[in-house]
Amino acid sequence: MRAVSLAEAPATILSYATGAGRPVILIDGGSGAGKTSLAALVAESWRTHRGEDLQVVSLDDVYPGWHGLAAGSAAVPQILAGSGAGYHRWDWVTSQPSDWASVDPHRPILVEGCGALTLGSASLSTCRVWLELDESVRKARALGRDMGGYDPYWDIWAAQEGIHWHKNHPWDLADLTVQDG
Repeated sequence: MRAVSLAEAPATILSYATGAGRPVILIDGGSGAGKTSLAALVAESWRTHRGEDLQVVSLDDVYPGWHGLAAGSAAVPQILAGSGAGYHRWDWVTSQPSDWASVDPHRPILVEGCGALTLGSASLSTCRVWLELDESVRKARALGRDMGGYDPYWDIWAAQEGIHWHKNHPWDLADLTVQDG
C-alpha cells in the first residue's frame, strides 16, 4: 500500500487506471473524511487529462436511510456489474427507494462512500483508495457540513462504520492511503 497526500492523490489514482480496460476506482473512508471532495478532484483531473467524463456514484445516493450502510455497501457489485449495472436511488425526503440509475458498464467509473471497499468489491476494481483522517476532525467536518441535520445520526452511522471496518479492513485492501490534513 502506498501513502499519498491529498494533493498527490488525483494524479496517483489516474496512474493506477492507466492501461485498464475499464477503470474502476473505489474510494472508502469514514464519514467526513473527504471522499466526495476527493472524488470531485479525481473526476476533474480525469476530464482534464483523459478528455472524457468519469462516471461518479456516491453511496449517499444508494444507502437506504441512516441504518443502510451495509445495504449500500452490498450494492457496489451491482453498480459495477456488466449488463444491468446500476442502483436504486434513495429518496431521503420520503425515506423510500426512488428511480433506477443505470451505469454504463463500458465507461470508467468511480464509486465513493463508506462501504465502497470490501472483500467482495476489491477484486472488481482497478484502484482502491482509503481516505485516512482523525475521527475528531471527521466528526467536526461532518456535523458542520450538514448544519445539524446529521447530529442525531452520527453515533448510529459510526457504529455501522465500525462493523464495516471490522469485517473488511478496507485500509488493508487499498492500493493507496490518502491522508488529508
